[in-house]
Amino acid sequence: MVDVARHDIVIVGGGAAGLRAAIAVAEASPDLSVALVSKVYPMRCHTVSAEGGAAAVARADDSFEMHGYDTVKGSDFLADQDVIRYFVEEAPAELNRLEHWGCPWSRNDDGSVATRAFGGMTTKRTWFATDKVGFHMLHTLFQHSMRFDSVVRYDEYFATKLLVDGGVCRGVAALDIRTGEVSAILGRAVILATGGAGRIFPFTTNGMIKTGDGMALAYRAGVPLKDMEFVQYHPTGLPGTGILITEATRGEGGYLKNSEGERFLVERDYGVGTKAELGPRDMISRAIIQEIEAGRAFKGPYGEYLHLDLTHLGEELIDKRLPFVRELGRIYIGVDPVYEPIPIRPVVHYMMGGVDTDIDGATTLPGLYAAGEVACVSLNGANRLGSNSLTECLVFGARAGLVAVEFANGSSAGNEDALRAQADEERAHIDALRGRVKGGEKISQLRREMTSAMEDGCGVYRHQDTLRACVQSLAQLRGRVSDLRLEDASRVFNTELISALELINMIDVAEAVAISALDRKESRGAHTCREYTARDDQNYLYHTLCSFDPAGPRLGKKDVTLGTWEPEERKY
Repeated sequence: MVDVARHDIVIVGGGAAGLRAAIAVAEASPDLSVALVSKVYPMRCHTVSAEGGAAAVARADDSFEMHGYDTVKGSDFLADQDVIRYFVEEAPAELNRLEHWGCPWSRNDDGSVATRAFGGMTTKRTWFATDKVGFHMLHTLFQHSMRFDSVVRYDEYFATKLLVDGGVCRGVAALDIRTGEVSAILGRAVILATGGAGRIFPFTTNGMIKTGDGMALAYRAGVPLKDMEFVQYHPTGLPGTGILITEATRGEGGYLKNSEGERFLVERDYGVGTKAELGPRDMISRAIIQEIEAGRAFKGPYGEYLHLDLTHLGEELIDKRLPFVRELGRIYIGVDPVYEPIPIRPVVHYMMGGVDTDIDGATTLPGLYAAGEVACVSLNGANRLGSNSLTECLVFGARAGLVAVEFANGSSAGNEDALRAQADEERAHIDALRGRVKGGEKISQLRREMTSAMEDGCGVYRHQDTLRACVQSLAQLRGRVSDLRLEDASRVFNTELISALELINMIDVAEAVAISALDRKESRGAHTCREYTARDDQNYLYHTLCSFDPAGPRLGKKDVTLGTWEPEERKY
């Protein structure tokens, strides 16, 4: 029989959104016990890798109206406008609060918070701490969370199943990676904050832990995934590794150049107008692909690439504002950006889609909430503006935490015997998978096939034939994953078992992305179809919902919440 740990609220994920939710709960109701369940030690969560900044109104030449308009325009008018208004109004208070907790924001000479330009923004709105913003934010949140005795951490526990009783989410079954034991971690509400799923692609800025776990948990529990077709490519990743070169480089004045030495965003009409390098990420990624297709790229061992040129900025500015970029260039490609340009190409970076939630972070399953990249609260629509995501983790992590408190205070604990029985079933499933030598499929092979299908079908530009092939390949992989072969039967830190569980999650999420993309026959934001080149508001101004079915994903629709800003042609 599995062990049971009982708390009031269970938070799955120890990054920015999860920590902010935990702090919100602890401050609002110190008497409530909070379980913070994380696959990795919190300081290894992927928030730590964010570089460029967090967006919030801070200057006299800015306003909530401007930040809201930039966000809805960046989303290609698919974001929900009530969500955007709440976000932009709460954002400054969240970043100020983070400073009070110790986040060392960079400052101007007069002592005010420094801000930099980011793509698609009409003014300098991105707060930063040199170019290690995620590192400092995560440190700050983690250290502040340690003030609260009510927050109990379950580090290196991998949540593998949502536990539901009476139609209400009451906890998770979680594998203790250090011992191999499965526990039932129960609560009266559950918040998912597990991040995105960039690892379903072969070339990504995402760390190895971003395997769509929270999305898959909710999906298999009957909660739809929303807008999964919208996958953001960041324009500037290092060829070979996929390591991110932050948008802050362009915010500080960096240039993108082709093999002919041209600033092609200035020389040609790619829709970004005078914004040039500070256009939105989807538009710049497409421009880079078009330059490569036109034969104006450099050739290297990892394919074709263009240049990000910072040499004109000078050593003093780079060392003051972009020291980490200089460090990355020197270590990983042997390039010092003070003296020579950095090779770059578009790389999968962020998922606009995720677990369908309302403005409170609530899902269609009572007692289950989600915040951060795992969730689709519909802030980002078809394309996220850079630097909105870190602030989103704070704003909606806090809101989900507070709403979960209200739910927990009015909810019973559920039937512990029934919940324990579900966790026992999950333990039996995991034990059967561990050391399963009778299977015929290798994890590595299925993973390669999955990522290859996703790159072919769901890249920067998409074609109907390759999308159909991708959907067919993933359906076959879903069948084959039940025949996995695992050699390692050990219990302690069985990384092969973890990889198998992650692969199962990734195939579910990848299939939701591909089938949602195939169904959207238009071009909007990050979803660009060669056969359907125009945005079609008459037929496709809706959120795609993808629901789990043993026979294959089912698609539905959800209305976009419009408001002040009417859909218009998106140009800069």
